[in-house]
Amino acid sequence: MTESARSETRAALRQLLPVLLAVVPFGMVYGAIAVASGLTLWQTMGFSATVYAGASQLAALQLIGLGAPVWSVLLAVVALNFRHVLYSASVGRHLTRFSAPQKAAAFFFLVDPVFGAAEARASGQKLTKTYYFVYGIVLYFGWLAATLAGAVFGAMIDDPRAYGLDFILPVYFLTLLMTFRFRSLFYPVALASAAASILVYVMIGPPWHVTIGGFAGIALAALVRPAGHPTREGADG
Repeated sequence: MTESARSETRAALRQLLPVLLAVVPFGMVYGAIAVASGLTLWQTMGFSATVYAGASQLAALQLIGLGAPVWSVLLAVVALNFRHVLYSASVGRHLTRFSAPQKAAAFFFLVDPVFGAAEARASGQKLTKTYYFVYGIVLYFGWLAATLAGAVFGAMIDDPRAYGLDFILPVYFLTLLMTFRFRSLFYPVALASAAASILVYVMIGPPWHVTIGGFAGIALAALVRPAGHPTREGADG
């Protein structure tokens, strides 16, 4: 391994550590709830290994527990995960040196923490394959290990909410969001997204508030030109 690769590996692991501290308890909660909901250990692990999306995994468990039809469960999962299409469009700009198979693998590992880390990394320097895959693969297996631990030892936790474990992920997402606070139009875009999300949540209900809230922020960012951004005419002149 070259010195550059070692440096990128250390950077990825250093930045991933605090993320794992938030993700592991959430994965354990999912594993515990999945087994308590009637899934076998293999089903619980297979769900995490293939779907790999904590919020939609928990939403699917809740709907299954309510006896919802399969189409309803699938629709909820797609609605919650549709933001990943937006993630891939944004991160894909930084994967110009990735081959087609590498891009496919990169998009599989593209969950919320990886998106935040990749965008933050690319804003200051080149996003390397080493950094991206070390971060993504270690996070993936961390999630699987947390799921396994929760499934095996989850019976010891009577009520995860009593320990505030259900609040860990929202706090992490807020922290991830605030890393972009110095970007132009951050607050208008964030407020527009939040307002639309709350409105949809009240009027329609979950999970559509996630997707529509994201689209509202994107729409505002597309319509309003950041301060100091050159116009097309000015750039051409």
